[in-house]
Amino acid sequence: MTASTKEILFETSHVNEMNLHILSTDKFKTTTIVLMIQQPLAEETVTKTALLSMVMKRATARFPETRLLREHLDFLYGAIFDVDVTKKGERQIVQVYMEIPNEKFLSEQTPLLEQAIQLVGEVVTQPYLENGKFAEKYVRTEKESLRKRIESLVDDKMRYANQRVTEEMCAGEPFGLLVYGRIADLAEIDGGVLHSHYQDLLAHYPIDIFVVGDVQAEQVKSYIQTYIKMNGRQVKAFTVKSTPKHVTNTREVIERLEVNQGKLNIGCRTKISYPDDDYPALLIANGVLGGFPHSKLFVNVREKESLAYYAVSRLESHKGILMIMSGIEVGNYQKALLIINEQLKLVQAGQISEQEMSQTKATLINQFRELLDSPRMMVDFTYNGIFSGRTRRLSELLDEINQITVDQVKAAAGKIQMDTIYLLRDQKGEA
Repeated sequence: MTASTKEILFETSHVNEMNLHILSTDKFKTTTIVLMIQQPLAEETVTKTALLSMVMKRATARFPETRLLREHLDFLYGAIFDVDVTKKGERQIVQVYMEIPNEKFLSEQTPLLEQAIQLVGEVVTQPYLENGKFAEKYVRTEKESLRKRIESLVDDKMRYANQRVTEEMCAGEPFGLLVYGRIADLAEIDGGVLHSHYQDLLAHYPIDIFVVGDVQAEQVKSYIQTYIKMNGRQVKAFTVKSTPKHVTNTREVIERLEVNQGKLNIGCRTKISYPDDDYPALLIANGVLGGFPHSKLFVNVREKESLAYYAVSRLESHKGILMIMSGIEVGNYQKALLIINEQLKLVQAGQISEQEMSQTKATLINQFRELLDSPRMMVDFTYNGIFSGRTRRLSELLDEINQITVDQVKAAAGKIQMDTIYLLRDQKGEA
């Protein structure tokens, strides 16, 4: 860890019953605004929230046609704008994203920051309504778009396999839900149902706004107070705490589709999540196992044995899940599974070379330092700390990573249990 590593230091305040986080920096020629609304991931709301995000970006009271909204974005010097949903652990999050040029670099004196915050406020608090509910023309169109988005998951076999192993492993747990919801829910959602859900979301759930750029904090606060008004919010206190599931038997699930390449995905429980003290050790364990091109899975399963087209692992840090993903010839299933299991056992036994440790630490540290080059990544890093209940300073995390020992990695990896083995294979051959 060198003294040259900078911190990600947002100034946080409470404005209009929302949490406002401002990072004033002259590093970027753009200003990034991200508004996030979080709620528990739940069967009864997951589809409505996903659909809401799609309808919100279609129109506002001031711009009742999508064409008019797009024209206004062009007027804002080609502002980048989106509304989407994501999931972190067992939370579903609506994200409103806006990126504009810094007005200091414009030839004209345009109050671009003010206009951008005004538009974000209108998207969130002044949507286009007809008879007090979301316009059915937009709801119908976006229901169809959402249905196609969910259906098209099967066309991307890598993403499909990852979702299926998640569904199988987390059956009965909110994390098993696809963030875009369920096709079966769409029929009962109309403009009125969606508007009631929207009102509940705005009235009762935590909202965080992040602003990154060469801005004056007091000016940003003033714009937020003026343009993003939330009257009468009563935020519910809610916690999403997953109880670590003890794995007694590893399940095997085999699914057959028309595929040319098998997908072998293995879902593991780690019993470690973002706030835990041994989280940095788990980061290194994942990096040694399958996070990088020098990792054991890549070197041994893909390169040495030529058993996989790809072989990687990744963490879902807020749920405490490690996912091993590989693309294989179906005939190599048992051999690939055996060697993947061997690589995990090597990490769990602490059989990690000095080179594997040093390469993994260096790669992880470089990845985290790259946060400083991306406003969006800085926002995400900070938000992870906010809603997980453990704010991690970047410098402290890098120091921790540097100081982790093989024994600590061994201890963290020792908690990993294979939960579900999922194979997506062709429809030929014996069962």
